[in-house]
Amino acid sequence: MKTTDSTSSDNQKIGKTILNDLHQTGLWKTIRDDFLGLQDFFLTRDRKKRLQNMGKVKRWLFLVWWLLKTLFFKLTPARRILLLIALFLMPSFQFGRTTANTNFLGELIILFVLMLELKDKLVAQNELAEGRAIQKALAPPPMPNVPNWELWLFTQSANEVGGDLIDFLELDQDRYAVALGDVSGKGLPAALLMAKLQATIRALAPEAESLPDLVFRINRIFYRDVLPQNFSSLVYLELGSNSHEIRFINAGHLPPVVVTKMGFKETSKGGPALGLLPNAEYSQQTVILQEGDFLLIYSDGLTEALNEQGEFFGEERLFTLFEKRSHLSAREMGEKLLADVRQFVGHSRLGDDLSLVVLKRIA
Repeated sequence: MKTTDSTSSDNQKIGKTILNDLHQTGLWKTIRDDFLGLQDFFLTRDRKKRLQNMGKVKRWLFLVWWLLKTLFFKLTPARRILLLIALFLMPSFQFGRTTANTNFLGELIILFVLMLELKDKLVAQNELAEGRAIQKALAPPPMPNVPNWELWLFTQSANEVGGDLIDFLELDQDRYAVALGDVSGKGLPAALLMAKLQATIRALAPEAESLPDLVFRINRIFYRDVLPQNFSSLVYLELGSNSHEIRFINAGHLPPVVVTKMGFKETSKGGPALGLLPNAEYSQQTVILQEGDFLLIYSDGLTEALNEQGEFFGEERLFTLFEKRSHLSAREMGEKLLADVRQFVGHSRLGDDLSLVVLKRIA
């Protein structure tokens, strides 16, 4: 049986809370970000483009009207009726010489509708927070220990839960696997499919006869169990401590990049993404890393990160960052790339899940 702990809210003082809110650093930035989030969530792409071509006054009038209209239709039928009743009661009515002041009743009804919406949001937030905790529990350590290699794994969700897969498996005494996948969509639906994909990989990988056979079987299961519009890209690789060789399969993902002291090179494109074709076949690729060489695998959340001017970070900007960084450790390389992306994005909100795997041969 689930109970609600209201002790903290019962002991809160309204006046003190308001004073703390007013002194909070970044208050106006938070309000601005929330307003931009409203536009991003409620407005269609077509309406956003139409707003850009309007004058300032006209743009604000249309923006407010579209937001209110969308909000009205997002309410449940019962809450829409309550909102209409509240708006009807807001003005004061004159009956002969008697004035009926009903605006207070209208305000109470609006407050009641807001409380219902807040309750729904808090329930959803609690469930998403629990889902996020489960995702963290299933995640590998950020720096797995593999002799003669440095590994650094990173993922950041655009929402409370994400659809990017980062995983590390120790398959046997000297056989290790790393997987980076990007499930279509965002949020909870993508997170559920990501968990499905992770479980499938962990179940099949230890006994796989070859990498092409493994990814073929993963794709068959993923195609069978997901909806027609769902798919996922995947890079799955295996390596050993006593070998400079990395064997991998690319299923519809951005090509991994090899970075050496002489420059960088993208690997070949792979086969189709998982879930698109029931009997898709995949070819194994191999790269040889000498001491000091890197292999980087990243999701499109990195290259498609948007700044406040609507510009993409892009692959060209990413590739220029590889120069003169071959002396760094795997973790330093990854953290510097992320720092550059965050500086480029500025105050813009992360639009997609962002994941990065950095491998470096150190012996």
